[in-house]
Amino acid sequence: MGVRTPQPPLSVSLHSGRVVFGGEALFEDLDMTLVGGRWTCLLGPSGVGKSTLLRLVLGLETGVGNDGETGNGGLVTCSDGGEISGRAAYMAQRDLLFPWLSVIENVTLGSRLRGERDGRGHLREQALSLLEGVGIAANAEDRPDTLSGGMRQRAALARTLVEDRPVVLMDEPFSGLDAITRLRLQNLAARLLKGRTVLLVTHDPLEALRLGHRIHVLAGRPARLDIPLEPEGAPPREVDDPALLKLQGVLLKRLAEAAR
Repeated sequence: MGVRTPQPPLSVSLHSGRVVFGGEALFEDLDMTLVGGRWTCLLGPSGVGKSTLLRLVLGLETGVGNDGETGNGGLVTCSDGGEISGRAAYMAQRDLLFPWLSVIENVTLGSRLRGERDGRGHLREQALSLLEGVGIAANAEDRPDTLSGGMRQRAALARTLVEDRPVVLMDEPFSGLDAITRLRLQNLAARLLKGRTVLLVTHDPLEALRLGHRIHVLAGRPARLDIPLEPEGAPPREVDDPALLKLQGVLLKRLAEAAR
């Protein structure tokens, strides 16, 4: 599908992450490293702060908390000394498609907002290829309100992939999909994002184990990361792999303990 692999991959580190809500620290002095060219998956109880941590890494969760206390944030560094700004693609939980644009216009919106020209139609060709990969190429000219929730999610995934960034942060990108479509899109994302630095927030232990090189559970208040699980083999791993299923039991126990 024409998505190149960046070289060398970027590692991204969060140092002393801090977020305060309602006078209570959601995170305090939290450190996390996204290893270059690898998938880091993040699980944990609802409300523990997984999405907030993702936004913190991206630089979207800074400044003043909703309690008026300043000092939210942390230091985010990249392995090449540069900044993460402009080098990360972000897929939120909601699809955030603009209703007045067609599917393909939504997918290519980032490039058009940056004023990038598509004189030879390469961007459109790539976007159509990605829409074919996620199974909605026939809907390229349709408006989002004519699509099902799962189809809208697939369009949002294509929009994230077409950005072609070295760092990709995704917040439950495969939620709302049926089981077979979910597996197929996991496979697609694993292939197209090979060599990228990915942070995936998910509630699905099997999804994390299929895709992740390092899998963390976030728990507690202030929240902390556990020692990561590191499945063997390259993603996407087979769902019936005995080693994977054994690790799924370990991960479920960790999640049960985190929810207490």
